[in-house]
Amino acid sequence: MEPTEPRTSWTFVTHHARILVMILRDPETRLRDMAEACGLTERAAQAIVTDLENAGYLTRTRHGRRNHYRITPGTHFRHPAEGPHEIADLLNLLAGLDTPPNEETPSTSTAPSTSTAPSPTARTRPGPKGTHA
Repeated sequence: MEPTEPRTSWTFVTHHARILVMILRDPETRLRDMAEACGLTERAAQAIVTDLENAGYLTRTRHGRRNHYRITPGTHFRHPAEGPHEIADLLNLLAGLDTPPNEETPSTSTAPSTSTAPSPTARTRPGPKGTHA
């Protein structure tokens, strides 16, 4: 049987989550950079930042000509299925994807934490055959 083309071009991570991760990594990231990294227009990135700010996931303050963003600690997922869980764990996981698990990630070193939960690099990770590393 030949592989078939996907019906749509969807991803598991939304643009909203990607922008939050970029802000976690660099609280002074520019809208232009967010848009480029997500494959969006600046206007679309601005709309997402506004969505996130209006929903209470981040705050934005002006520092001269630049914006400084701060992710609001203790915020939860919007959908009822995930509602009781904080978004911090997902953001920290996504922020750490660029580095191997044993190296320090921006979310644990320079970016402000979004919760008091341990960083993803501090947790035990399952090793081979169900053992813990």
